[in-house]
Amino acid sequence: MNFTFLSRYQPVLLSLFRFITGLLLFQYGVAKLFKFPVLPYFADIPPLIYAAGTLELVLGAALMLGLFTRLSAFVLSGEMAFAYFMGHMFKSGSPVLLPLLNGGTAAILFCFACLYLSAAGGGPISIDALMGKESGEPGGAYARR
Repeated sequence: MNFTFLSRYQPVLLSLFRFITGLLLFQYGVAKLFKFPVLPYFADIPPLIYAAGTLELVLGAALMLGLFTRLSAFVLSGEMAFAYFMGHMFKSGSPVLLPLLNGGTAAILFCFACLYLSAAGGGPISIDALMGKESGEPGGAYARR
């Protein structure tokens, strides 16, 4: 089945994908730093999780706005990879590789979603696009070089 008619929506859907990814990361930052909503596993968190929450709050907001999208997404991708390996894979001492068993499915998904956004950019509905740092071309403003 050929769905080429959907390709005309790709730029707008990229912006929507960027916004939703940022919103989901932002909510983790709010939960970690401001304890809202109250979640038992964020009740007494170590300093490293505060740092992760700060990144998720600030850079998640930047993703929602489409501000410095490529840099924000790249940093968040690295943070999510770090979160998977340190917070999920080795949380029991011995490595548990399967994400279904170690609870790291969301971290992996966020890692690759942000990695994609760091390559694709923020799309046409973003502050980056308003500032001229992105274009409608695949690959952003740098695609024409």
